[in-house]
Amino acid sequence: MARESYWISGKEQGRRLESRILEERIQKAVARGHRILEVEAFGQHGIGGRLWKAGDDRVLVKVHGSPGQRVGAMGFPNTTVEILGPASDDVGWLNAGAEIVVHGHAGNGVANAMAQGRIYVAGNIGARGMTMTKHNPRFDPPELWVLGSVGDYFAEFMAGGVAVICGHQPQDPNNVLGYRPCVGMVGGQIFFRGPHGGFSQADAKLVPLSDEDWHWLVKNLQVFLEKIGKPELFQRFADRKEWQLLAARSPQEKAAAPRRSMSAFRAEVWDKELGQGGLIGDLTDLDRSPIPLIVTGDLRRYVPVWENQKYAPPCQASCPTGIPVHERWRLVREGRVDEAVDMALAYTPFPATVCGYLCPNLCMEACTRQSLKMPAVDVTQLGKASLKAKLPELPPLSGKKIAVIGGGPAGLSIAWQLRRMGHEAVIYDRNPMLGGKITDAIPGTRIPREVVEAELERLRKALPHVHLQQDLQREDVERLKGDYDFIVVAAGAQKPRVLPVPGKERLIPALDFLRKSKKGQIQVGRQVVVIGAGNVGCDVATEAHRLGAEKITLIDIQEPASFGKEREAAQAVGAIFRWPCFTKAVTEEGVELTTGEVIPADTVVISIGDQPDLDFLPDTVETERGFIRVDENFQTTDPQIFAVGDAVRLGLLTDAIGAGRRAAQVMDDILNGRRPRGDATTMIDKSRVKLEYFDPRLMAFDGLDQCGEACASCGSCRDCGICVEICPQAAIRRVGEDNGSFQLVVDPDRCIGCGFCAGACPCGIWNLVENDPLG
Repeated sequence: MARESYWISGKEQGRRLESRILEERIQKAVARGHRILEVEAFGQHGIGGRLWKAGDDRVLVKVHGSPGQRVGAMGFPNTTVEILGPASDDVGWLNAGAEIVVHGHAGNGVANAMAQGRIYVAGNIGARGMTMTKHNPRFDPPELWVLGSVGDYFAEFMAGGVAVICGHQPQDPNNVLGYRPCVGMVGGQIFFRGPHGGFSQADAKLVPLSDEDWHWLVKNLQVFLEKIGKPELFQRFADRKEWQLLAARSPQEKAAAPRRSMSAFRAEVWDKELGQGGLIGDLTDLDRSPIPLIVTGDLRRYVPVWENQKYAPPCQASCPTGIPVHERWRLVREGRVDEAVDMALAYTPFPATVCGYLCPNLCMEACTRQSLKMPAVDVTQLGKASLKAKLPELPPLSGKKIAVIGGGPAGLSIAWQLRRMGHEAVIYDRNPMLGGKITDAIPGTRIPREVVEAELERLRKALPHVHLQQDLQREDVERLKGDYDFIVVAAGAQKPRVLPVPGKERLIPALDFLRKSKKGQIQVGRQVVVIGAGNVGCDVATEAHRLGAEKITLIDIQEPASFGKEREAAQAVGAIFRWPCFTKAVTEEGVELTTGEVIPADTVVISIGDQPDLDFLPDTVETERGFIRVDENFQTTDPQIFAVGDAVRLGLLTDAIGAGRRAAQVMDDILNGRRPRGDATTMIDKSRVKLEYFDPRLMAFDGLDQCGEACASCGSCRDCGICVEICPQAAIRRVGEDNGSFQLVVDPDRCIGCGFCAGACPCGIWNLVENDPLG
């Protein structure tokens, strides 16, 4: 730690440094261990403030020349700032403990909003000194010592601290306190010597100088005079009779004289002169009495409404499967982790496989926390924990039977939901195993095999009637219509789209490539080109790398639509994305583009989408552009046949699973004689949710408990009680229900419609709406 003086100039090569640059150099000098700084100032602002890097070490800053505004602003208790001459405005602004000595006059705003520390001025100061100061009882009060006099509006809104005005060679010999001092003063003391021109009598009062006050003044007066280099003045200032003391009035003392109320004016003046009803008394007998400034009941312009669970949170609204993620995190917060895990089975038969591993997690992308750049709550942790979800108790069979054609995510989803509702679902699939693309195409690097197998085993226990390797024909479907109440087509999209270019026979469809790579039945060579850079193409790229490819290129006619984990994985293995690229031909050398360029390739994979194989459908089912046409209830043009998944529209795994859940609900409604219900809910406006309650420094989550606490529970009350506590009228009360739930009720006779509840609610439950008009 250096004790020698360290000089810092405010000029460099003849040019004045910016205030920011000079402050940075002062901070760096302190960080390097210098504790005595000599600063040559040329009007720079903020010199000597915020020197916290010195820790508990004392730092002395001597300022030569002409400093700018805010010398010692936000000063720390370890700092002494000595200005060797006059100072500009706002000396010691927001001072938090520094000692500041001014060897001359100081400008306006000295000690503005100061909380700790001392300021010694060896001259006069300008207007609005010692304004808005405060005093924390845990620390010594802030002090301002002025050798001369103060300017106008001194001690305005002063809330604590001590000011000492010595009155030596004042600006105005007849008034050392300036014009209108002490306006709004609520705390603190002002010792002054010399005449004054009055002060705010409503806010301050003269009080006798006690022995304790005098002893304090004498003791610290000597310190002040030593600091400014004028100890010889002590004897001149030591006459007790010359000093006076101002103190703030108490709230009780400030109570104003009673005034005539509006209602008294109406009764005693208005109605007395104009008659009952005033100017329009002959036209109406409505109550025309004055409305209070603060109203309740029907007179409120706005009223708070508790809209608990009226709106869907962004996570649930964005999840194609419709899982109420926020409710699962609520159960975690309540210590009911097993229930949170099991809840997912009401929405998907693959809570671990999809939510934990394969889903792009649209719920996390939509998380309200991301609006303030905080990380979304990690739902994958809850997804992976869902592997422990137990098979729920299934209801007895209703006698209704539904045939499901397709054993992939969509088919298994709808069969699972139907069985949960008590109906028998029988699955027909052409493949040798259940699971569709999850089991035979998605690379094993993306999900452990034991996770998929565990969830399929849970499904087998609930769905014992599965017919595999069943390649159904049109007549088979007609027979099924006679044997089952409904048929669901969930056959997926298995026919690859190809390009009509020379050499197309050299192309390997993406799904064929992924199936063979998963079984170890394909070799790729050193160079691989993938036509189509979507997520499936990215899976092909990562598998090609695993199989030994050294250069992998994905081409597309437009900016690739791939995203999320698949895109990141492909980039991680060094795959190159190129667009726009238009294929002219596929040759032995590789892919020839319309530009004439040939991209070398040992293997070329086509990944531009797939179409369903619908030859088995009866004529009663209409198609559109190669896909089955359905209505909003997933019902085809044949009322006995429903369709879901990629056979209707290509999408994510979660799209297929969600469609299966909603279609199962429609069939259950029809089988029970009900009109099909929708489950669409409007998403809550994210701006209603208050994220200020959460720590923005938390960038990762350690376990389910921390995730649960980080969830903002958008649109669903956390029962935190903040609204009850913050209501200034105590108008909100919690009412428990017999079933264990609760609601928050507003007393209209107490509520003033201030909106504090809506402004403070973390979850966005309270809404302030316009009241119904009177009359």
